[in-house]
Amino acid sequence: MLEPIFPELTIYSVDPEDKIGDFLKDIHIIMALGHLYNEDLVGGAPNLEWIQSLTTGTDAITGLKTLKKEVIVTSTRGVHGPQMSEMVFLHMLNLTHDYPRMLRNQDKGVWERWEQPLLYKKTVAILGVGVIAEALAKRCKLFGMTVYGISSTIREVEGIDKMFHRDQMADALAEADYFVVLIPFSPETKNIVDADVFSAMKPDAFLINLSRGGVVDEDALLDTLKAERIAGAGVDVFAEEPLPAGHPFWGLKNLLITPKHGGMSNIYMEQVLPILEINLRHFLSGKTDKMINVVEH
Repeated sequence: MLEPIFPELTIYSVDPEDKIGDFLKDIHIIMALGHLYNEDLVGGAPNLEWIQSLTTGTDAITGLKTLKKEVIVTSTRGVHGPQMSEMVFLHMLNLTHDYPRMLRNQDKGVWERWEQPLLYKKTVAILGVGVIAEALAKRCKLFGMTVYGISSTIREVEGIDKMFHRDQMADALAEADYFVVLIPFSPETKNIVDADVFSAMKPDAFLINLSRGGVVDEDALLDTLKAERIAGAGVDVFAEEPLPAGHPFWGLKNLLITPKHGGMSNIYMEQVLPILEINLRHFLSGKTDKMINVVEH
């Protein structure tokens, strides 16, 4: 997609595990999914000037010891609103209507009916009010939901009825039917959703985590779900990925597991192409100060 737009560039598409080493001495730009960057990749490119992450998250990049200060790092922040919002709704609808139970009944040929709860008039609290949360909030309003935002910065956001500071998280969760975690991972947010947070949730509320595995204390989540202190959870991200086959999470019926599908879409390259094109044009013209989604490191 980039070659016809930038014929002056030499572009290699390579397997990061095997063949990229053949090109490292020559390349000036690396574009890859955030988790593919490592010390050898970044440290082995002496002419590296710019890293374009193909994901929003860049903590795996900025934490590298071999990353030089002068290397520009940019992300694809802003493109994930549609797919992340739909994944949140997949979890909310499946958990609320107990759709896994319907599928189990279908496999057994069992006709069983029960009263169906609704998202309508329910309250959702979103931890981490960024671009994705803004997209999600608007969609929640279309379902007739009340939306709370939880953030370190209080500001007005379209679709969010009330904002809470992180220090007020317990107050928001006392009223929330759904607790959606979208906050970025950092040393400050590691295990920010812990046993105390679960204790603040209503017993009929659901947790939905689409941020990063390290944001949620998984031991506390396991204890909470096994004791049925909340209604259930939908989790798309884990501290260890892929989630090991023998992990106790797999055996919980009140947990809906998806394999890190949140940020994915079948049109992902079309979604990120405008960002890549804008940044490439500015980079090639020497106007690096105009590049978008620049990440400080």
